[in-house]
Amino acid sequence: MHSDIAVRPSGASALPSAEPSATGTDAAGILRFVRALEASPTQEPHGLVVLRHGRVVAQGWWAPYAPQRRHLLYSLSKSFTSAAAGLAVAEGLLRLDDPVLAYFPELDDEITDARTRRMLVRHVASMASGHTRDTFDEAFADPKVDPVHAFLRIRPDEEPGSVFAYNQPATYTLGAIVQRVTGGSLLEYLRPRLLDPLGIGPLGWQQRGGRQIAFTGLFAPTDAIARLGQLLLRRGRWGDRQLLPEEWVDAATSVQVPTPRPFGGPGEAEANPDDSDWQQGYGFQHWMSRHGFRGDGAIGQFCVVLPEHDVVVAITAQSPDMQETLDLAWEHLLPAFAGPGTPQADAELAAHLEAASLPAPELPALPDDGAWAGTVFLPEGGACAAQPSLTQVRLDDGLRLTLVDRGGDVEAAFAPGTPGWTVTEGVVPVATSGGAEGTDRLRVQVMFLEAPHRLELVLDQASGTFRAAWSAEPLRFATTPLRTLATPAALG
Repeated sequence: MHSDIAVRPSGASALPSAEPSATGTDAAGILRFVRALEASPTQEPHGLVVLRHGRVVAQGWWAPYAPQRRHLLYSLSKSFTSAAAGLAVAEGLLRLDDPVLAYFPELDDEITDARTRRMLVRHVASMASGHTRDTFDEAFADPKVDPVHAFLRIRPDEEPGSVFAYNQPATYTLGAIVQRVTGGSLLEYLRPRLLDPLGIGPLGWQQRGGRQIAFTGLFAPTDAIARLGQLLLRRGRWGDRQLLPEEWVDAATSVQVPTPRPFGGPGEAEANPDDSDWQQGYGFQHWMSRHGFRGDGAIGQFCVVLPEHDVVVAITAQSPDMQETLDLAWEHLLPAFAGPGTPQADAELAAHLEAASLPAPELPALPDDGAWAGTVFLPEGGACAAQPSLTQVRLDDGLRLTLVDRGGDVEAAFAPGTPGWTVTEGVVPVATSGGAEGTDRLRVQVMFLEAPHRLELVLDQASGTFRAAWSAEPLRFATTPLRTLATPAALG
């Protein structure tokens, strides 16, 4: 187990820790959960922190991921946006029962639709804007148009507050209101009020439309997720300070709108609510679960809070089947919190997590004849469908790999045939592994260490071309360029 989580960008003190058995936790159950994740073809854990009674009872990072790394959280970013909104409410800068249009008076004459005019801040905070679909494509179609303005021009299908639909522009609008009333970015507002008191170091948040995105785009380490989860578990209290109002946490983490069809849309099949953690209701930017509540983000980012067990589980991962992640947690973790555990089980869990690593391809090295050095590869068929911004792959002297991308090159050291992963720090931290396939092909995996994504490249020397495929494709908001898979340069 990585026991020293003080190795992080903030340099803040580590959370207190305890052996699982000392907290009434059976480490064998946590280990069964970890092994189940590792055994599943749809689960790739990157980082795990489990807190019980305010103490770290398990934590680990699967190499080449590491505790100090920030990780793209996708929609788990919404939990931080929720906190910012709660703080703005507490400071009297924002009122949930104000019309959204009250915060955009420049649109008052233009927006005449009655439903839109009845849309309240609480409606966008709870994904109940009245739209029955995600309006992302419409709101963000024209980069010259403010996404909030575009969103408010889309007439709600139903009365605001009456229907749930997972609607990214609703959260973007909530974040835009917070940024307007506070006069700064979300991170600037959160930093002195929440992030510094929690011991969370510098974070990065992508921007769109001149604002931090609010619904996605936050880069934070696993430890920061755990700290926010612990704050929510304690109803906004951290030590002897009340950082978030209890009433806000209670409202944000309880049902504000039911989710019979969790992502909206006519024709979407309804799952059995007994089997689905997406049909338990939605709060203010948080999901209710079959057990406790959570924030989550695409491809496996989780902050699961279990008040009945006094537990927080923070996960960063590349796991497309997120319901399976939760199913495994309910199967293995819940019994673990019934204890009692043993020192032997504690030691076995710690040893397993200390040695955790992601499997790398096992391929032979290239012939030592220098024939590959200085080779340039162009996309097979003329364009790279998997990543359109990727225009060329180059192997320089010493077999340094360069991905030539319209948004900025990504460079990586590469040691074909070497076991494990070769890590390259830089603007875009990456790890590579791979080797030869026959005499004229080279297979390379490029893992983006601040995102849940891995790109596999096949370089064909005979044709001078390459093919590329994602193991889990980045969401459309972060597909171009490759540098969007790393923390933005401006930190907050």
